[in-house]
Amino acid sequence: MLLLGVALAACQSAPAPVAAPVEQKACPTAAPCPECPACPPAPEPVVNVVPFQDAWAASGHNDAESLAFTDWNEADPKEVPVACARCHTSAGYTEFLTNGKVEKGIPAPAGTIQCETCHSPVASALTSVTFPSGLEVKDVGPTARCMTCHQGRESKVSVDKKLADYNATDLDAVPAPVKDQSGKDVPMGFTNIHYFAAGATLFGAQAKGGYEYDGKLYDGKFRHTEGLDTCIGCHDQHSLKVKVEKCQLCHENVKAVEDLKAARMNGSLADYNGNGDVKEGIASEIAGMQDALFKAIQEYAKTVAGSAIAYNTEAYPYFFTDINEDGQASEDEAKRENSYKTWTPRLLKAAYNYQTSVKDPGAFAHNAKYIIELLYDSTEDLNAKLGTIDMSKMTRNDPGHFAGDTMPFRDWDAEGEVPAGCVKCHTAQGLPTFLHNGGQQVLTKSGSLVISGVVGLPPSNGFMCSTCHDEANWPKRYEVASVTFPSGMVASLGGKDADGKFVADESNLCILCHQGRSSTMTLNAALKDKEPETADPSIRFSNIHYFAAGATLFGTDVKGAYEYEGQTYAGQNTKHPVNKCADCHDVHALTVKVDACVTCHGGASDPKNPETYRMDPTDYNGNGDVKEGIKAEIDTFAERLYAAIQVYAKEKGTPVLYDAATYPYFLVDANDDGQADVNDKGAVIGYNAWTPTLLKAAYNYQYYQKDPGAFVHNPKYVLQFLFDSLKSLKGDVAGLTRPE
Repeated sequence: MLLLGVALAACQSAPAPVAAPVEQKACPTAAPCPECPACPPAPEPVVNVVPFQDAWAASGHNDAESLAFTDWNEADPKEVPVACARCHTSAGYTEFLTNGKVEKGIPAPAGTIQCETCHSPVASALTSVTFPSGLEVKDVGPTARCMTCHQGRESKVSVDKKLADYNATDLDAVPAPVKDQSGKDVPMGFTNIHYFAAGATLFGAQAKGGYEYDGKLYDGKFRHTEGLDTCIGCHDQHSLKVKVEKCQLCHENVKAVEDLKAARMNGSLADYNGNGDVKEGIASEIAGMQDALFKAIQEYAKTVAGSAIAYNTEAYPYFFTDINEDGQASEDEAKRENSYKTWTPRLLKAAYNYQTSVKDPGAFAHNAKYIIELLYDSTEDLNAKLGTIDMSKMTRNDPGHFAGDTMPFRDWDAEGEVPAGCVKCHTAQGLPTFLHNGGQQVLTKSGSLVISGVVGLPPSNGFMCSTCHDEANWPKRYEVASVTFPSGMVASLGGKDADGKFVADESNLCILCHQGRSSTMTLNAALKDKEPETADPSIRFSNIHYFAAGATLFGTDVKGAYEYEGQTYAGQNTKHPVNKCADCHDVHALTVKVDACVTCHGGASDPKNPETYRMDPTDYNGNGDVKEGIKAEIDTFAERLYAAIQVYAKEKGTPVLYDAATYPYFLVDANDDGQADVNDKGAVIGYNAWTPTLLKAAYNYQYYQKDPGAFVHNPKYVLQFLFDSLKSLKGDVAGLTRPE
């Protein structure tokens, strides 16, 4: 054991083996760094001035002292709020375009609108704008940068929402207050469009910036001269000044911006404010309508809403309780704590529209028609309760060719395109396009009218000067030698001059559209192989369309009415000393030149009313009166025809009702109660039990209804086709005389 222990001790104390040393190599020397190349020389010449800087510096966008940029400098917290930052700060505008919203307030003072606000990549790419109504307009180009802010902050949609939030269903009652988040009762207050909402005015019903009354139609975007219908088309985008030199091309008397208020063109020849002056500037028309509306607002507020109201355009919230009832918002009345509080729905809508018209000082140029419609409708609505405002001489709508708020121009707004078959006459560009492309219209074997030379176009806001005036040869109107009618027959109001040379009359332009869309040939093609007295569900009503004055004027020469086989009919009315469209109608106002009529018709019971005129002594309607106007003679024929249509339809098993304002005009009245039947969706049911005999007579009745001047255009032709229609139905012709 001792020996073993000694051996173990010896093993443990033996030294460990040592590894051989490894030879270390030296690191390689690094290459020296290259020297930086010299900076390139500055370009020549050096730009020391920012382009357009002086123009911008003097503009409203850089007015550092205005409330638009200083209103929040003493606020608590000292910042431009999220709701305002988008348009009152450069940072907010850029953030909105980048992210679609502003996340938080911008520290105040935030400065003015800088170059980078509009010249950033995101701003430069902007081409569409969404308005407070939620409606979007697309492809508007650089002007989208302007309208992102110049669009207002409210709309019809927001006004209606406020009324819904307050459960304000009674138009003339002040709704109960609603509680805010803190539980405090808050009465319904004024809704303010905000300032300079020029974009909303410009786009009218496409933006719905104004309060548009249900059941009314409103103008869309104002179509001014090409290139002068956008923000930057009319305003210098840096100085913001109006390009007066552009205005002077058409408005010859304009020397300065203020002169534009006196401007008025031939598309605005209505007396909107009812003061009898149709030569004053369109701005004056608007001012007159504003006065009428404000008068109605004040009267309504005092007598219906329960407290007098006053207005101050400089003091928020603009409408105040008129404590002393002097009609003015004095300095001690124009305070926020004295804001008007007894708003009814009717009053709120009207006051909103009044403010909308006031807060866009250029509204008369941006879209006067839209503003006129808002003012008229607001006054009319208040007057529905008051009944004291004389609106008898005021006018809402323009003459037909320029009435952009009527169905002939608004019927396709939902689709966004006027179909090719309607473009020629229902858009501003359609007629010149038809002429430039050598358009033709052809009646097919089935009776359809096919029009070439045009394609579908966006809806228009009425006609423009360039619709009839050839811009390449301004101001000449387009020359049209002859016109093809829906019958396929060709006619012209032109003729040979003293030298035997054919001269195209300007009135041919009128009858390119005022010719109807159907004819004798249309009905014959559609009714071939049909049994005359058998109801056929495949037969559809054929509509002459509206104001087919040209077809009436030419009579049997173009066969616009349905002409019965074996009968002869009057041709072009050449007996009248003036027998062309422009002879009798003002081509812009479309009014009849009654003063010229008096020369021959001075002996009429009312020389100013063409309905009282007659020169023919024949007693056509057999009532013994040969002094009544020829229209009264024709009306008797039409009344008897309608009675015969109803008797015939009832005998065939399906009573019929006529409504001139409701397409397709002839409607089912199965229970014969004088009310049109409706389907499960509430829509009227078009008449669907036509026999060929009934269709022909109904077509002629509609023809007379849709040419309100037919009694002048060609009275004998009208009497003839009404008489023949009545006779075909075995109606009462006793005492009636058919003209030779």
